[in-house]
Amino acid sequence: MWLLLAFLSAALLGFYDVFKKKSLRGNAVLPVLFLNTLFCSLVFLPFILLGQFAPHMLEGTMFHMPHAGWEAHRLILVKSFIVLSSWVLGYFGMKHLPLTIVGPINATRPVMVLVGALLLFGERLNLYQWIGVVLAILSFFLLSRSGKKEGIDFKHNKWVLFVVLAAVTGAASGLYDKYLMKQLEPMLVQSWYNVYQLFIMCPVLLLLWYPKRKESTPFRWDWCIIGISLFLCAADFVYFYALSYEDSMVSIVSMVRRGSVVVSFLFGAWVFHEKNLKEKAIDLALVLLGMFFLYLGS
Repeated sequence: MWLLLAFLSAALLGFYDVFKKKSLRGNAVLPVLFLNTLFCSLVFLPFILLGQFAPHMLEGTMFHMPHAGWEAHRLILVKSFIVLSSWVLGYFGMKHLPLTIVGPINATRPVMVLVGALLLFGERLNLYQWIGVVLAILSFFLLSRSGKKEGIDFKHNKWVLFVVLAAVTGAASGLYDKYLMKQLEPMLVQSWYNVYQLFIMCPVLLLLWYPKRKESTPFRWDWCIIGISLFLCAADFVYFYALSYEDSMVSIVSMVRRGSVVVSFLFGAWVFHEKNLKEKAIDLALVLLGMFFLYLGS
């Protein structure tokens, strides 16, 4: 069951990436990110209020919001800082790079999660799963070759570095999620980490963006910003629920979620008319083949 949930989360993440790319085209990054945290918080606010004033209403359901003390909220606050760091880096990188480049780079994130899962949680992979991981690594090196044809030098392009760093912090977040799910309920983590991110983004927006807003890319409203929040909330909800299963493997869940690259790649070609699709399609095929071997091994 947890593997099927991981595949569903991957599909939702793909649409999240598409709406994010559309919202960031020619737009200011930090206001878009702030609005994303705002709308995500509004989605979960009713559940937080029910948990406070009518705790028995959702008891026994997957939407149950338990009471938690400072010890739990401190752990969730750490999660908020990790995720927000990844988002800031990823948003800036996605704004300046083709979606058909960003997607496959993100698809290599599970390799980092795998190493962490092996070291921290004692997870072990079988032969099929190792083949899937090797194919994912190979696709990253092929992708760097495809990017050079668009003038994107992976070694000297700061936006590529931003996306890579976003992948590293995202991998750290994935490992931390597995740790959190061993002691906290999914709704508690997802609801409150979105609220904490909103409070963190307020001073960031006021101190870093607002004073210099006329000197940088102007902000414009785009209805796709709401789509970012809705698809992200749905993708993360399914993801946290998958990790809550006792037998779930964070290395496999993380790898499957990177299957979102299929959706983002197709939209990058169809909607954004990006270039060098034939070579990138080969890179994508390696990612998909890796996913298939992971499915066989699981």
